[in-house]
Amino acid sequence: MNSSHLRHLYIEELKDIYNAENQMVKALPKMASAATSPDLKAGFEEHLEQTNGHITRLEQIFKALGESPKGKKSRGMEGLVAEGAELIDEDPAREELDAGLISAAQRVEHYEIAAYGSVATFAKLLGENQAESLLRQTLAEEKETNDKLTELSEAINVDAANASADGEDASSGRKSTSKAKSARA
Repeated sequence: MNSSHLRHLYIEELKDIYNAENQMVKALPKMASAATSPDLKAGFEEHLEQTNGHITRLEQIFKALGESPKGKKSRGMEGLVAEGAELIDEDPAREELDAGLISAAQRVEHYEIAAYGSVATFAKLLGENQAESLLRQTLAEEKETNDKLTELSEAINVDAANASADGEDASSGRKSTSKAKSARA
């Protein structure tokens, strides 16, 4: 692959990530609002601040490249965000909701980890040392967020597994999604 082809791919991938991060700026407040675990809610709020920083770094990279960050829709992130929104709309029991939000958030993190890892490598090959440094900084933060979600899941998933046997969430009185669906059938 010659460097002009790699540069084109690099810019297109950066545009995808830029759009993906902007989609997350809209989705994270909804996820934080839906979360019932105070720690999970705080984690989403913290990641929103971090995501705004990721956007700022990407804008720095685009400015240095003399390119616009606009013009590409991240279909992958769009799908991941839609899945998370579906979960919230289903209104499951709180334990199921929080476990599902963590699962949705980790899929997003893995998408971002893959994307940032790729563009950081492209930046290195293209001699874009400052961009590579910024991208690797963001990559490290995305990995750290994923690790925090894994840590939160260790308690939250146990709560979901131990929810009362009849499927009712004692704190809200709501039926779990699976019980409510089988009751409708």
